[in-house]
Amino acid sequence: MTSQPQLSRRLAFDTDGYTLTGPLLSPEEVEAYRAIYDRFLSGEIDAGDKRSDLGAGAGAPGTATENITQIMWPSALHPELGDMPLHRRALKVARQLAGDDMVLDFDMLIDKAPHSDTPTPWHQDAGYWVDLPDTRAVSIWVALDLSTVDNGCMWYVQGSHRTPIRPHRPADGGGGAIECDCSEDEPGATPVPLNPGEAAAHGGATLHYSRGNTTDSHRRAYILNYRSAAMIRIERDQGMDHGLSNNERTVRNTAATG
Repeated sequence: MTSQPQLSRRLAFDTDGYTLTGPLLSPEEVEAYRAIYDRFLSGEIDAGDKRSDLGAGAGAPGTATENITQIMWPSALHPELGDMPLHRRALKVARQLAGDDMVLDFDMLIDKAPHSDTPTPWHQDAGYWVDLPDTRAVSIWVALDLSTVDNGCMWYVQGSHRTPIRPHRPADGGGGAIECDCSEDEPGATPVPLNPGEAAAHGGATLHYSRGNTTDSHRRAYILNYRSAAMIRIERDQGMDHGLSNNERTVRNTAATG
């Protein structure tokens, strides 16, 4: 039997294009993920060519190594992550929202360092992706720090997933990001602050962005992306593995989510 919270989340996801999941990690589990995350940021866990600056050239980096640090496939680089609770819990949410055939497509880390002050531009993840006959997709954005408007919490445009994908272009800052015409004044644009361990889930056509981090603390996010196993096979057949092999095409088609 489906619980009322599950029904409410599914209704919000279908209606608004995004939904809150509630806590996915306990405070103790958040600390465990932060410890691994910081090993990535420090370079102790070498991300090699899977680490990039999503905000390259977008502004003064301040104290940040990158304006926006993006690390693709952390669970492939550090397989222990796949056995920890987040992947299991996020998969359950993805299946509740989009169907029992959802499986992990790829995961990623996106960090906004203190005072890096570089926004992630407005975009739809589907603007990065190859055409697929089944467009169901769920991205689960997990806050590992208090996520606020001032440090770069996610903004979503309610109902934007029900409109056509907008024209996208390379973002002014470079770094492989793309952008489309949208702003915080767009009807339905809503900031979604989160506590550590909480998450929001959005679909591939939902407009979203985040401001730069102007605070004294990091804004660490772990993002897990799901779609049907059948569509992942089509992606892989077309050479799209979201940077796992890091060839030119897969890097160009990697989603930048917050």
